[in-house]
Amino acid sequence: MRAFRHGTCDSTNERAFHAIAADDARHRDVHLATAQTSGRGRRGNAWWSPPGEGLYASLIWSPPVDATYPAPEPASLTMAGGLAAMDVVQAVGLTGAWLKWPNDLLIGDRKLAGVLVESRGLDPARPTYVVGVGLNVRQSSFPDELQAERAVTSLLLEGHDVPLEDVTSRLLEALPARLATTQSDPTALTHAFVTATGLVGMPVVVDGPTGEVRGTFHDLDLEAGVVVETATGPQTIALAHVRALRRAE
Repeated sequence: MRAFRHGTCDSTNERAFHAIAADDARHRDVHLATAQTSGRGRRGNAWWSPPGEGLYASLIWSPPVDATYPAPEPASLTMAGGLAAMDVVQAVGLTGAWLKWPNDLLIGDRKLAGVLVESRGLDPARPTYVVGVGLNVRQSSFPDELQAERAVTSLLLEGHDVPLEDVTSRLLEALPARLATTQSDPTALTHAFVTATGLVGMPVVVDGPTGEVRGTFHDLDLEAGVVVETATGPQTIALAHVRALRRAE
């Protein structure tokens, strides 16, 4: 694994894509930053990235594919990133973390980490993805405007004063290991993800292409989608069409 440290940059995902475009990227290269000026999350949301307080990392994932190990489903990469972030916070002693569909790691209702998986000009013969992870580590406070949008937290605020380098090294071990299972054992990966969401057997609401689907969460399959037991029987919503998946109030 090659690690590139950028100090302050626009975003680690952009630095990874710049390396790919320059034909200077390898599978498992990781790009790290001390701070980001244009860090982003899913759907174009900004990711607050103050200097020296958070983990900002992007891993280039371009695995060989063949009949035995086909290209990973993009949704599985996001799941793997979330599980890797959970592995890290559990390793430093934080309990109670859970995964919110599709890409957030939370403590209670407070966001601790997020995952952003992107690809550009995807080649089916050798797919290349950038898996970005942002994890709040040493923040002691957050801007009022951010807290007005959503509840947020950090390892420090949760009582875990952990050096940033320790968290980084743990992620660089956990993330490739979790990503590898998107090809070697995707069923185990999805099972771990669903377990981490705490949704099994719970009443849920799925925002799908034709509106809300309400019922009891039954299963998640990378090929079929989210399976919900409704009053009229099981209903499956393809992952590409799942806009939101949450517990019913």
